[in-house]
Amino acid sequence: MIKPMDGTKVLTKYKSYKASERASTIVSYAVLVILTLVWLYPILWILLNSIRTEYNDQNQLIGIVVSHYFPYQIGFDNFIKLFTETQFPRWFLNTLFVSSISFILATLLTLSVAYVMSKLRFKLRKKFLNIAIILGLFPGFMSMIAIYYILKALNLTQTLFALILVYSAGAGLGFYVAKGFFDIIPNSLIESARLDGATNAKVFSKIILPISKPIIIYTALLSFTAPWMDFIFARVILGETNTQLHTVAVGLYYMMYGERVDSNVFTIFTAGCVCVAIPIVTLFLAMQKYYIEGVTAGAVKG
Repeated sequence: MIKPMDGTKVLTKYKSYKASERASTIVSYAVLVILTLVWLYPILWILLNSIRTEYNDQNQLIGIVVSHYFPYQIGFDNFIKLFTETQFPRWFLNTLFVSSISFILATLLTLSVAYVMSKLRFKLRKKFLNIAIILGLFPGFMSMIAIYYILKALNLTQTLFALILVYSAGAGLGFYVAKGFFDIIPNSLIESARLDGATNAKVFSKIILPISKPIIIYTALLSFTAPWMDFIFARVILGETNTQLHTVAVGLYYMMYGERVDSNVFTIFTAGCVCVAIPIVTLFLAMQKYYIEGVTAGAVKG
């Protein structure tokens, strides 16, 4: 016969459990707050230095930056100099052009491959999936030298077209998240359309894409941000001689390490960093809902 537990013991255990749960919650929030501060510290540092103006020709700005986290004088002089005394507007337009064309091509390629691998059945399908997984294990910069010499043989180096080609050519291998999203779309929709005489192209454009807004936005955001923030491929392919072709990452790098030698070059650099971040932050804030839906839906089924 099971003896009933004493009410006092049950209450004691309940209070102990609640105290343990409360302590765990406090520790979790404390860790999250610390991680948030660590994450926000460099961002705030960049923002503060972009509006810092207390510099002169005799005083090296880097000493002021290190000794004083918060600026004594603020203004928009660094942004004005960035747009009037450097080639940043040209770099910005170059990056916008490359990113816009690349994200259109990359999004179409990624979604097309994802649809084929999700809804079509053909002989080499599984082998292609395995090859894609293996290739995805290697970082893209490992092929940088080979890509450079191929482009050089085709006389395509130091051109924005070469960057677009590099960013969009291998986009199809990143189809796995989109494939997971397409996997949850009922096959009955596709079969019904095929019975009505629809081709694969019509099924993809008229049925799949209209109901795939979250994954389209997710893929487009990733396809846009990758060229926008890339430095390695852009520096290797564009070189350093023709500054008119630089992207913002390459241009700001060479501005920081050689083009300007005055004391306020660092604050102008930070102003450029802020300008580069504005389009990305705006896009993610505007498309946050669809971005999260695309990530979660694409992770349901691989």
